[in-house]
Amino acid sequence: MNPQDIREISSVWTHSTNLMVDHAAGCWFFDKSGNKYLDMTSGIGVTNTGHCHPAVVEAIKKQSEKLLFGQFNIVYHEPVVDLVNELKTVMPAGLDTFFFGTSGAEAVEAAVKLAKHATGRPNVIVFSGSFHGRTHLTMAMTTSKTVYREGYQPLPGGIFTAPYPYSFYYGWDDRTTSDFAIKELKRTLLGQSQPNETAAIIIEPVLGEGGYVIPPAGFMQKVREICDEYGIMMIADEVQSGFCRTGKFFAVQHENVLPDIMTMAKGLGSGMPISGIAYKRKLQENWRPGTHGGTYSANTMGCAAAAATVKVMKDENLAGNAAARGEQLMNGLRGLQQKYPVIGDVRGRGCMIATEFVKDGQPDAATAKAVIAAAYEQNMLMLGCGTYGNIIRWIPPLIITEEEIDEGLGRFETALKKTVG
Repeated sequence: MNPQDIREISSVWTHSTNLMVDHAAGCWFFDKSGNKYLDMTSGIGVTNTGHCHPAVVEAIKKQSEKLLFGQFNIVYHEPVVDLVNELKTVMPAGLDTFFFGTSGAEAVEAAVKLAKHATGRPNVIVFSGSFHGRTHLTMAMTTSKTVYREGYQPLPGGIFTAPYPYSFYYGWDDRTTSDFAIKELKRTLLGQSQPNETAAIIIEPVLGEGGYVIPPAGFMQKVREICDEYGIMMIADEVQSGFCRTGKFFAVQHENVLPDIMTMAKGLGSGMPISGIAYKRKLQENWRPGTHGGTYSANTMGCAAAAATVKVMKDENLAGNAAARGEQLMNGLRGLQQKYPVIGDVRGRGCMIATEFVKDGQPDAATAKAVIAAAYEQNMLMLGCGTYGNIIRWIPPLIITEEEIDEGLGRFETALKKTVG
């Protein structure tokens, strides 16, 4: 059966494959015929603990027999306490208060609402190439591709955009790029949104849908300094980069930067729908009870899965494995870059890695898409990203082994040979 032939399923979803999955384990999908597919997508950075990690599955089973749902405006429940206790052991010091929702967009909405109440200011500054969600507010904050906003205007106002420091795109060294981006951010505060009307500057510590871009060293600290100077909330959007994806629990820890608010989702629940924000407790002095919430906020099953997920990440040192396997993958990809000049750049942190395709100095989306299709013929699932669609991103489960990375590199090279010779 081709699932795309089921007319009752909305066509608004895009699909990168026609694969009908029967089950999954670790880094592999299986169809009903027993064919196995190497997953280099992790559900867009969700299954960081691998598919169906036994400890997470067991936590879900146990909780399902006790309490499927305890609405958090009505009752407290143990899973949320367990989750908070686990998060406290991995959070950057100073982020000590939590709100939980169900999706990344919800987390961003919560962060913005908190920042507005904490500062009494209306505006938000985002960065070019950003992705923050698909609700009307978060669409307005998303600039990675027009498809995410197409046909939905007018969007909420009070959103202003500054350049992200994307060195490869500009063709500059990191220092030049960083200096330019900071200069333009300061100009945004002079020309678009005054500091006294700017509630927050929100930034992805690793740009996600915009191209898996690592900001130059020191850039995040300079953003922090600007926020401190003007009393602006710094929001770090860790929806895709968090929970060991970059080789540390959170990407801000690479730069030793403490945001005022941090968003979380994706890797938090190993596939169960849960998101959250962590923030400095003093900010909630002006966040009046009842001004934010949601029926499924701090949902029981999501909290149980998330608490187990964080514990697995600590017990199995998934941050360390992400760093080691990421280094292995980056080295392998840079070797392929020497053989296939169509790969213009290889960059990343941990297991959040990009291969950017260029031709005659211009973004080459056609080759990137062809390589993804050829990789699928090799039973390997991959995803693209970037404003121009010319980037293939590597997002394997963080339990991936050295042998599986080598297997993925081999299948990728086969796809390259088939596509570009």
